[in-house]
Amino acid sequence: MGSDQGYTGATASPELFRPVVARFPLMSHINLCFVWHMHQPFYKDLATGEYQLPWTRMHALKDYYGMVKVLKDFPEVRQTFNLVPSMMIQIEEYARGEARDPFFRCAVKPAEDLSREEQEFILRYFFQANPARLIYRYPRYAELYEAWIAANRNPSHARRFFAVPAMRDLQVLSQLAWFDEEYVENDPETRQLIAKGRDFSLDDQQLMARKQIEIVGQVLPVYKEFAARGQIELSVTPYYHPILPLLCDSSIARIASPHAALPSRFAFPGDAQLQIQRAKEYAEKHLGVTPAGMWPSEGSVSDEVLTLAAGAGFRWTATDNGVLAATLGHVAGPKETYQPYLWEQEGNRIHIIFRDHFLSDAIGFVYSMMDASSAARHFLESIRANCRPMLGGGREVLVPIILDGENAWEYYDRNGRPFLREVYRMVQEDPQLSALTVSEALDRLPSSKLPRIFPGSWINANFDVWIGAEEDNRAWEYLLRARQTYEQVIHSAAGERLSEAQRELALEELLIAEGSDWCWWYGPEHHSENRVEFDRLFRDHLSQVYRALGLAPPDELSRPIAKLVRDVFHEPPSAVLKPTIDGEVTSYFEWMGAGLYTVDRRSGAMHGKRIALQEVHYGPAKDGVAVRLDLDGEAGAAVGSIEIQLTLQVASSEPAAFRFRLSNAGAELLSPQSDPAAVFQFRRVFEVLAPYSAIGPLAGGEPIRLKLSLWLDGLPVDAVPAEGWLTIQPVIDAGNVR
Repeated sequence: MGSDQGYTGATASPELFRPVVARFPLMSHINLCFVWHMHQPFYKDLATGEYQLPWTRMHALKDYYGMVKVLKDFPEVRQTFNLVPSMMIQIEEYARGEARDPFFRCAVKPAEDLSREEQEFILRYFFQANPARLIYRYPRYAELYEAWIAANRNPSHARRFFAVPAMRDLQVLSQLAWFDEEYVENDPETRQLIAKGRDFSLDDQQLMARKQIEIVGQVLPVYKEFAARGQIELSVTPYYHPILPLLCDSSIARIASPHAALPSRFAFPGDAQLQIQRAKEYAEKHLGVTPAGMWPSEGSVSDEVLTLAAGAGFRWTATDNGVLAATLGHVAGPKETYQPYLWEQEGNRIHIIFRDHFLSDAIGFVYSMMDASSAARHFLESIRANCRPMLGGGREVLVPIILDGENAWEYYDRNGRPFLREVYRMVQEDPQLSALTVSEALDRLPSSKLPRIFPGSWINANFDVWIGAEEDNRAWEYLLRARQTYEQVIHSAAGERLSEAQRELALEELLIAEGSDWCWWYGPEHHSENRVEFDRLFRDHLSQVYRALGLAPPDELSRPIAKLVRDVFHEPPSAVLKPTIDGEVTSYFEWMGAGLYTVDRRSGAMHGKRIALQEVHYGPAKDGVAVRLDLDGEAGAAVGSIEIQLTLQVASSEPAAFRFRLSNAGAELLSPQSDPAAVFQFRRVFEVLAPYSAIGPLAGGEPIRLKLSLWLDGLPVDAVPAEGWLTIQPVIDAGNVR
């Protein structure tokens, strides 16, 4: 369902805790269908080959293996696990030891050898865990966390209080806190490491690293093992987790939200079909099964999506009973929800089950606040109470419980294993209950006919989380422009000159950018500590589409889509400048009176050496607009790969864009090749004087607007300002620009 950090959802209804009726006489049977959806966004940056966030690995340690392995003690409990291929290919890469993950590198690097940048990186990211359930479970981890809080969560300040022993303890415990209960229980070395608790050695750190690879390496085999013996069924989600109805036609969002402000229409049903087909092929090749079922990303369905799923050969799909209610035109209670349906249109047919929204969400958001036994008992007694009227009439009942198989457990005691064990034990001991795979349940129960489906998702039976808000719409506009550009280039003479690898990379980046996770974090609904990283990674994927097609990415991709609170200093120009354009700070006075924009150092993953803008000095000169850029980082480390785009505009003219490449040899003007040309130089700093005549006719003291962006290896790194423009008043004498 939703992405990882900042996991939120619908508030549980008061009906969830309605009085439970006493046990009824056994007249029929309750079939429970647990569907655990395993999903993380695609965190790998194909341009750099590095993982920008660690959550796929962390959940592989904590959830993906153990959620299946716990079933070994409950052989009569059968379940369905839904796997997203884009998550699984990341796990496979980790298991092979090929994943380039700066978070893992920092966790396993000897504490004595950490650079200042790496120390601050560890402090910034290694406390991103649930304090109550993960951090405070380990006393030493809690001590370190409180020291971090005392330092006001400031990495630069906090590192002074984290000597080598403290830093190594943080490196080790921040990883051990995510180790799966099932694995720890059966691994003496890991238990000893946890029991040690503090003062870890370099050998301990290396052991922790080896154990991580070992756990991740067991994920795929454990799914294959339990599927082969029939205890679990494996289903899939479209490859990169897109919202399928919106890919087919984004205007469909207006059916559920008639007054939504939507972006330009995105309609590429062929992409939706490709995402579906590739998921099925992944399961056949890597999991050894032909999946019968498909959980559409975020339970998002429409008639067109069901047609595609049926056409791909899927037997069943699933969504929320809120969608069922919208389809039926009235509230979908247990009577309507607790049965399978058969959707059929124009010869296409597929079975659908509808999740019990309240009870599924109770596991996700409510039961973590109760003790395991009470929560398990309440869950099953609520199901019995809901089923009593149908069972009394001799009807067989299907109860679909569908939710994330990972995100909730961080909020439970001991990763939710006591709760799950209580539920499974009670189910296995009760002759009135069975836990079946979805396919087994469909074989056992008849399906009611459903001639149409209301287009919606598991959240409020609409698509408002992913489209309609300002940030969401901007992301869709950028995606649409990239998709249209791809289509135009591929079918042009320029496209014929592209290599097969370029074509494949451009398409792959588009499919990744179509994933639901980017817009999950855009808009007002959700918050994440990694909002900056999600935003940048989405724009990087789109930038890479253009790069693969042999085009320069549009400047808009250098600016954040997400509205971020930033600590910047900005002082507008106050004087006419007389700089010497030599790439050196010749004297303090040459830029006196210039506008100053100091760029905040935003947190972010370590992509290797990242060059960023530190300060921008700008203002009017006699003959044009003067700009000086001070770079943060060793520009010479990226010879020939740094590009600067300077855009100037007056309201009455088209923008004038100057693009420069910086290298050890100096600066090169890439475009435009016009006369009079800009004067520029790069040594210690980059200085440029853009002539007024290149900007356009100026009249009446009309202000000039300025913005600039910096690109590294063809991908956006920084922009000033993040939104809007800087303004400059040109030098005018008697109506003439000087």
